[in-house]
Amino acid sequence: MWISGYVTGNSFPGAGPTVGEVRSAGAKVSVSAAAEHTGIPTAAPYGIAYVPPIGARSLVLPSDNGSVYLGVIETPVSGLEQGELMLYSAGGASIVLKNDGRVLINGRAVQ
Repeated sequence: MWISGYVTGNSFPGAGPTVGEVRSAGAKVSVSAAAEHTGIPTAAPYGIAYVPPIGARSLVLPSDNGSVYLGVIETPVSGLEQGELMLYSAGGASIVLKNDGRVLINGRAVQ
């Protein structure tokens, strides 16, 4: 994800970004890293809401108003080409937007 590369590659005053493990999640997230980050808000693109799974490797960024949970550090998804997008859940549901205009829902093309 470009944001994690940008954040970790640029300096910030005070403590820098840190990687840790999600310990609890809901309306706010708690991450255990070099320090404990408890009950912090999640940053996400507009229109996307999610709750990360417990144990997910995650990025936390300190800010003037306290820490912010930036998201899970993803491993590359096989089968996706540059420019394609996949939304998926821990339960196995997925939506893939393909470069050729197809939309796959749970692996099946829809019209």
